[in-house]
Amino acid sequence: MLFIENTGVRSPGLKDIYRLKKRFGDYFKGIKGIRKEMDGLYVYSPIVLPFPYSRIARQINKLILFSVINRWMKVMSFSNPIVWTFLPTGITLDVINGINKKLLVYYCIDNFAVSSASAKKVKNTEEKLLKISDAVFVTSKALHDHCIKYSNKVTIFPFGVNIDNFEKVRVTDTQPPEELKDIKKPIVGYVGGIHKWVDRELVKFLALNRPDHSFVFVGPLQTDVASLAEIKNIYFLGNKKHSELPNLVKNFSVAIIPYLITEYTKNVYPTKLNEYLAMGKPVISTGLPEIKLFNKKYENIVVIGNNPREFAEGIDMALKEDNKEITKRRTEIAAENSWKSRIEQMSRIIENAVEKKMVQSEADWKENLLVFYHTTRRHLVRFAAALAIIYFLIFYTPAIWFLAEPLKITDTPHKADAIVVFAGGVGESGQAGQGYLERVERAVELYKSGFAKNIIFSSGYMYVFKEPLVMKALAVSLGVPAEAIILEDRAGDTYENVKFSEKILKDKGWNEILLVSSPYHMRRVSLVFKKIGKETKVLYVPISRSSFYSHKTRNWRQIDFKQIEGIFREYSAIIYYWWKGYI
Repeated sequence: MLFIENTGVRSPGLKDIYRLKKRFGDYFKGIKGIRKEMDGLYVYSPIVLPFPYSRIARQINKLILFSVINRWMKVMSFSNPIVWTFLPTGITLDVINGINKKLLVYYCIDNFAVSSASAKKVKNTEEKLLKISDAVFVTSKALHDHCIKYSNKVTIFPFGVNIDNFEKVRVTDTQPPEELKDIKKPIVGYVGGIHKWVDRELVKFLALNRPDHSFVFVGPLQTDVASLAEIKNIYFLGNKKHSELPNLVKNFSVAIIPYLITEYTKNVYPTKLNEYLAMGKPVISTGLPEIKLFNKKYENIVVIGNNPREFAEGIDMALKEDNKEITKRRTEIAAENSWKSRIEQMSRIIENAVEKKMVQSEADWKENLLVFYHTTRRHLVRFAAALAIIYFLIFYTPAIWFLAEPLKITDTPHKADAIVVFAGGVGESGQAGQGYLERVERAVELYKSGFAKNIIFSSGYMYVFKEPLVMKALAVSLGVPAEAIILEDRAGDTYENVKFSEKILKDKGWNEILLVSSPYHMRRVSLVFKKIGKETKVLYVPISRSSFYSHKTRNWRQIDFKQIEGIFREYSAIIYYWWKGYI
């Protein structure tokens, strides 16, 4: 069995620091989060992005979970499992849909739509989960009424009790826990999370009106209890291991369930009810709907306090009780509601569902096969149509040119100290020698127009001859005096173009330049100058006509693959430069 720990229905906050620390600790106990707890039981403690309702995070988390789960299943030869889930989130649904399963069971233990603002968002995915589940178990009548709207396979199974653990402690002479030795009796005890559903005003009333009683709360603090902590006869013992609970409950005089009556608690079957009863303890509760249904079945075994006064009187009555028959009856009721009994009933339902599904699959094999082929064909048609649309958008519309537009920078030239030309190397075409000709012509044009008296050719590329030498020869042949040309022949990339050109500019005392390069190269150049050439004023004057980036249509096509590759390479280079710290 593989148990996957909760991936959450909300983003964590400061109050979850302990849980986060534990999750990371559990993750590193195993291999990629999976550890063996006992023979036949493995636990996966995943670390995922804590944004359960983000589409991007959901996709990333899906990849994380699938990679680990699929590898574990392969290594363990684990196939066609029965999948059982308590969590109806989107990522849970993704995992479920990705597993080739024998059966799907959803155990609904909470009405998330009313539990919290963030948890409301699981409503849609829960509806989907209910519709595809082969069996649905719920813990209360209210949850049954909620789920039955989406599934006709709903059965009520309230929380049970591990009766053997409690019975063993109940019939054995044990010493009171250390935490209770100094607390005077009678002890009115509560086990569970001290959360916002606990009626703190009721607890305060009870403690102040029964000052001779000790009110002991066992469980994690999940809400503000400052107003209660200052009352002398209220004790908070904190979270305890489950193995410690039987002896703690054994030393209670009375057990209580002091919940508020809200839309949320109308769905709640208190998890500790049967544990209290397993120890034979009298139980006092507020009028929760599930407690009333429980009383209807078991002849008012729980005392209900509909208001603070009735609740206090119920405690008084329970403390006066001296009836072994009632104590015995409580333990018998707990035994009826043991997890062993629950699991036996659940197992029968699951076995029947598996058998029914197998019979149905045999009967529907032909229809299922046709559905499979039709679905596959439909997916292929959609995929082909999507590819065709994408192909059309890329090659027959100006979409790529629109996406490339941010790469361009064009300034109006005016007089400057020098014209700096960054040569092409392999350039945007990816082929040697195809980048420099147009750049040299642009530089010569600017020189002859009187915008600068000096030209710097920067490139460390060598193609038979060093590229700057070839560029100089071409410029001289076009009428530029050789003495007006300076060569920088060490740069191997744009970053070094800027770096080495900057050194020349500083040595010459030149502060303003006209920068010539490919039009779609200018953004990267400008980002590098902003990083390491801030003192130089740069006017970006790219080549006016690029044969490589020509927009001429060919057979109605707006762009070719080489041009797309060049634009993609430029964006990739910017990302790489950012990663390297060049920009």
